[in-house]
Amino acid sequence: MAETEPRSDAVTMDKIVSLARRRGFVFPSSEIYGGLGSAYDYGHYGVLAKNNVKARWLEAMVQERDDIVALDSAIILNPAVWEASGHVAGFSDPLVDCRTCKLRFRADALDQAQCGRKPSKHPGETPDCDLTEPRQFNLMLSTRLGAVEETGSTAYLRPETAQGIFVNFKNVLQLARRKPPFGIAQIGKSFRNEITPGNFLFRTREFEQMEMEYFVPPAEAERWFQYWVNERYDWYTKYGIRESRLRVRPHEQDELSHYSSATSDIEYLFPIGWSELEGIANRGAFDLTQHTEHSGAKLEFVDSATGERYVPHVIEPAGGVDRALLAFLVDAYDEEVVADRERTILRLHPKIAPVKAAVLPLIAKDAGMVEKAGALYEDLRRRHVVEYDDSGAIGRRYRRQDEIGTPYAFTVDEQTLADDSVTVRDRDSLAQERLPIGRVREWLADALDRPWATPKLA
Repeated sequence: MAETEPRSDAVTMDKIVSLARRRGFVFPSSEIYGGLGSAYDYGHYGVLAKNNVKARWLEAMVQERDDIVALDSAIILNPAVWEASGHVAGFSDPLVDCRTCKLRFRADALDQAQCGRKPSKHPGETPDCDLTEPRQFNLMLSTRLGAVEETGSTAYLRPETAQGIFVNFKNVLQLARRKPPFGIAQIGKSFRNEITPGNFLFRTREFEQMEMEYFVPPAEAERWFQYWVNERYDWYTKYGIRESRLRVRPHEQDELSHYSSATSDIEYLFPIGWSELEGIANRGAFDLTQHTEHSGAKLEFVDSATGERYVPHVIEPAGGVDRALLAFLVDAYDEEVVADRERTILRLHPKIAPVKAAVLPLIAKDAGMVEKAGALYEDLRRRHVVEYDDSGAIGRRYRRQDEIGTPYAFTVDEQTLADDSVTVRDRDSLAQERLPIGRVREWLADALDRPWATPKLA
């Protein structure tokens, strides 16, 4: 095995954006028309990796538990839902405009923004800055329902998936035969008219959320809140995020939403600094109480055995699919020098990696190798996402698979034609071993189920 020389943790957002574009993870949306700010389209590998993130979340939240059920609520809800939840009146940010550079900034985050004319300064720090008074700007994207726009009614694209869960609480309670503590989990698109989107996938106007509302007896809310903070932190480390890049930050009292008695953010050290990856909130009884008052439907739990009735409190772990994928990509990105050549790798957890294995004939023009490699590929693809690649030199193909995060490569070579064995190459260690071609399917299944830890230590 060639000696490797690890490089320092030199990942930047520019490198992630470049790799994502180069290898077909993510493209700027509507690019041939000049694009649209902070809008992105997922390419083949991005779709596969994103689906893996969602699948791992559903496994942890639904498949591996008996107390959580799944839901997929509508994106456009009755506008009364958003009036009851407080989004119509209060879901806004304070904004200021600069009359000089014509840019708009959040009034409560000027110390994090860059002046339009002098990026080394913050808005308001130079004599040229001419800022307006703060104005409230609603973050919901509105649309019109009806055949004729002039007579249609205003509706909203949901800014979160949670309210679709709350308005279905009664349905799930009755039909899923659950009682507190129990949860309802949902993955779906949300939309926010963000004024300062940016930093690639970190903040966009259209994004996908993974939210779960866990309904508990009021007296048990604090215990379950701590439980879910720990559970969600452990989920990220299970799939390879380094603990040195992860932390839990409890909100200060003045940060809490008016309905929250406690909120903690799981933060990741992105190239832009420590930023929220997922929030866990104790929402109390606010949401169910609000919808009861506005709809007239009693959203409460009644114990048929004791007659006790109460409005459950809610613990909400809420994360973003896109932001989670970005964290996995950043944490997996690595550079090293192998035999005097630079190698870029995505050291993704095998269960997050878009492709699980590559099948490579050593010589693309050798009919015997191509036939054997093709048969192996067809056998493996029935069970796993694998890739056949015969384009270019073998070293270049290895590098290509390294950059998309493929953990294993099976190479068919001259020895395969003699004894039906293949070379197995490990992405992270570059270790190679010979394996009978008849055992590859079993070997790969076992390898994907083995515990995995990132070799990146810092």
